[in-house]
Amino acid sequence: MRAQLLVIALSLFLLVSSNLRADVNDVNSEEQTGAADIKFGKTVCDFGNIGPGSKQMCEFNFTNVGTGTLKITDVTKTCGCTPFTLEKKEYAPGESGVIKVEYQPTKHPGKVHKTLFVTSNDPEEGKIELSIEANIVLKVQYEPESMNLMLTDDANYPDIVITAVDGKPFSIKNFKSTVNGITADFDPNEKAVKFVLKPKANIEKLGKGVNGRIEIKLTHPEVDEITIPFTTLSRFKLSPPSIILFKSEPNKPVTREIWVLNNYNEDFEVDSVKSSKGFIEVVDQEKNGNRYKFNVKITPPEEKGRMFSDDFLINIKDSEQLKITCRGFYAKEK
Repeated sequence: MRAQLLVIALSLFLLVSSNLRADVNDVNSEEQTGAADIKFGKTVCDFGNIGPGSKQMCEFNFTNVGTGTLKITDVTKTCGCTPFTLEKKEYAPGESGVIKVEYQPTKHPGKVHKTLFVTSNDPEEGKIELSIEANIVLKVQYEPESMNLMLTDDANYPDIVITAVDGKPFSIKNFKSTVNGITADFDPNEKAVKFVLKPKANIEKLGKGVNGRIEIKLTHPEVDEITIPFTTLSRFKLSPPSIILFKSEPNKPVTREIWVLNNYNEDFEVDSVKSSKGFIEVVDQEKNGNRYKFNVKITPPEEKGRMFSDDFLINIKDSEQLKITCRGFYAKEK
């Protein structure tokens, strides 16, 4: 009996000793693992003076100088900065890595400051701010910066003048515009520090009024493209451009005024008017200089749904046809 008790006591002693050694080993393991410590060679990348639209690359090198594994959990950016590459997210003690960032400046001059935030398991600096700074300088100037176009065959459009203010010669590679409504002659083989282009508008392609932009590709080392927005002023303007009626009742007419104006201050004549479905009737009309006023009566038809529609067509003598769409919504039954 005494021998059995000794065996049991010895077994318990060995078990407790084993557990104590395991706990000590775990503590030592944790001490050996340690903590991550991320150190960047630089946290600010200053590009200095750069041209608008040019692509810039920057590298932020870092090293894990701690004794534990570094884990990068997130890299967030502000507008204009894109993390170009981060090969992996875990780095052993003493291992280095790099965050490559691509920055494309806007077309507007001035100083810029963009930031990225690197989040990791570094207990001291869990979130580090990286900055990108630059001064955007116009290397190529152009005028006009926008264009308002009249859709007439005899309209005079301003010259487009493009100048390299840094004195670096360049060529024009391409000239295009929305719906190809505006063109200009140029020689892609010619190099100069200044170009004067004479834009020509295609009235047929621009139709009754198209808003868009002109894109001119350049071979300048820091400016590869300039963009000029344009608006077209149609010959005629309708006021209102459309008519919407609410709470309409069948066979209960309502009256509205319709104005036709000439944006180019030209005299014109209305040849005829027509209602597509017969719901719109001209009560009277009068001409005052370069504009017409119509008083119309709109009579909703018998209800065959939730709404009705009609087009009021105005034919301009020796010119175009204008259209005002009328939509009416019937009153809901109580």
